[in-house]
Amino acid sequence: MEHYYQPEIETMPVEQLKALQSERLVKQIKHVYDNVEFYRNRMDEAGIKPEDIHGIEDLHKLPFITKDDLRDQYPYGLLAKPLSDCVRIQSTSGTTGRRVVSFYTQHDLDLWEDCCARAICAAGGTKDDVCHISYGYGLFTGGPGLNGGSHKVGCLTLPMSSGNTDRQLQFMTDLGSTIICCTPSYAAYLAESIHERGLSDQIKLKAGIFGAEAWTEEMRHDIEQSLGIKAYDIYGLTEISGPGVSFECSEQKGMHINEDHFIAEIINPQTGEVLPEGEKGELVFTCLTKEAFPLIRYRTRDICILTRKPCSCGRTHIRMTKPLGRSDDMMVVKGVNVFPSQIETVLLNMGYPANYEIIVDRVKNNDTIEVNAEMTAEMMEDTSVSVAQREKSIVTGLKSMLGIKVDVHVVPPKTIPRSEGKAVRIIDKRNLYQG
Repeated sequence: MEHYYQPEIETMPVEQLKALQSERLVKQIKHVYDNVEFYRNRMDEAGIKPEDIHGIEDLHKLPFITKDDLRDQYPYGLLAKPLSDCVRIQSTSGTTGRRVVSFYTQHDLDLWEDCCARAICAAGGTKDDVCHISYGYGLFTGGPGLNGGSHKVGCLTLPMSSGNTDRQLQFMTDLGSTIICCTPSYAAYLAESIHERGLSDQIKLKAGIFGAEAWTEEMRHDIEQSLGIKAYDIYGLTEISGPGVSFECSEQKGMHINEDHFIAEIINPQTGEVLPEGEKGELVFTCLTKEAFPLIRYRTRDICILTRKPCSCGRTHIRMTKPLGRSDDMMVVKGVNVFPSQIETVLLNMGYPANYEIIVDRVKNNDTIEVNAEMTAEMMEDTSVSVAQREKSIVTGLKSMLGIKVDVHVVPPKTIPRSEGKAVRIIDKRNLYQG
């Protein structure tokens, strides 16, 4: 039985949904034109007035906005409401340069929490559940977003934040957590710790909501097996609100985008041309209901595919695949495009855990790539296969996946540092992005 938080919206006929989007877009464009100098200037430069936007069919006329624009306009340049109407900020764990700060009115927070509540209901959550939130709190959007969503559903909410694994496991067993929300790498680590301590029979988890970093189907399967749960994907970005921009339903075939709040487009990252549904390209979002910090045609740099194929869950909102890479953090090694997810797929298919490091360097103008892969305890005990044999078979597997030779080092369990937030998988020593 599929659960919905707001069934009338989540199952709204597509034509009605598009009409709602058009109505909201027209209002939003007027709002940003009147209140944000940056948008007014951009639209004037492009020769567009708010009255030229009659609905979603005119969206393509508007200019894009990028992360660089956000950094240039830091802190208040994109604010569309007076500061006196804003009640909170959230901020990204800035990977480079200035941080991105997002502002929220109380209304913005309510709508964001609705989106997260939809995700929790889609994972089977009800007021009888104990929702254990191990995403970081504070400036990071993971904790606060799902915390608010969990309250709205009526779950008993455990605001654990990340880290302190002993305490996580104590509350999980003593209070009978049924839904866990955290990064996939932390879920894998918790599963490891539960098995080591022999706590498996005391764990009542039935579902997990995992996001904030890329993970593969193989990793999903491993987490589902080891925790005995169904693992649901959730997607979002601080710039757009936080987690809950889209989420998976019981079908687990792509994430439904909350289209009453966000319009999604797929563009060709080189030309900016809007691509038809079903084509792979860069995901672009427009915020329809945000008051304080509404982004219009924001380029996420995430590569994915959108589909409107009917979903057995009954939700009518468009689905996106999990990001299939980035239009920017893709590594080009020896002229070959390499995505970390490709390497992860090979390792997990061979039974290695999702703890690995990819080290890229440039020696005498030649790119080098090496992978450190962690063994399981069982592999350590199995003396019939030598380390050299293990390394050789991974080298072969990676060669057929990537088309290039990778140096592989197999290391003992727990050698690679564990991450409680986003896992750092890639160490690129080439400084390709400096100046």
